[in-house]
Amino acid sequence: MKCPHCLVAYHDAEVEIPVAQDIEGHWYIHRSICPNCKRSVLFLSLLATIERPLPNGSIKRTNEFVSKALIRPKGMSRTPIPPEVPDDIAEDYLESCLVLADSPKASAALSRRCLQNLLRNAANVTPGNLASEIQQTLDSRTLPTPLADSIDAIRNIGNFAAHPLKSQQSGDILPVNEGEAEWNLDVLEMLFDFYYVQPAIIAKKKAELNAKLASIGKPPMK
Repeated sequence: MKCPHCLVAYHDAEVEIPVAQDIEGHWYIHRSICPNCKRSVLFLSLLATIERPLPNGSIKRTNEFVSKALIRPKGMSRTPIPPEVPDDIAEDYLESCLVLADSPKASAALSRRCLQNLLRNAANVTPGNLASEIQQTLDSRTLPTPLADSIDAIRNIGNFAAHPLKSQQSGDILPVNEGEAEWNLDVLEMLFDFYYVQPAIIAKKKAELNAKLASIGKPPMK
């Protein structure tokens, strides 16, 4: 499994700790410790009796774990946000990550607002609704094809046609399709790298090269 704290994959046998029994079944804490960050990973699991009819008319009963919810940490960690990302955009992104496990609807609302602010800040789109701003970004043909396809998928996964408020009022908490909230965060991470991280790396390398050129009396690169 991948550690939800530090995102490093590890293989460690889980310890089953019984904690309660009720009408639904037996509740357990599944615990493991990440060998990389040394933190505990805890899941709350339900062991229930499942009944399945057999061809001969009898009933087969088996005990199976039917649910398993991560309770520590509260949600899966994500790649740390780059320091080059502006504070107001970073704030919405971080809050979207924090509420993802508890409310995908709230997470998607925050990530849509984050995306809209990013496109206005970095892609210089004309303010409108989110759908039109995504289209302006695509029409500019400045994004690599995989990234352009990814940002376009936000409209398709979110089904903006059926839920126009997702583009007209991007911060509203509205129904989300499966995987929509997490996909929004994935695309934001890619956009952070394209619009903020890579330009900063190039600018730094250019400054270093110009310093070397200046030291030998040559003009800077344009």
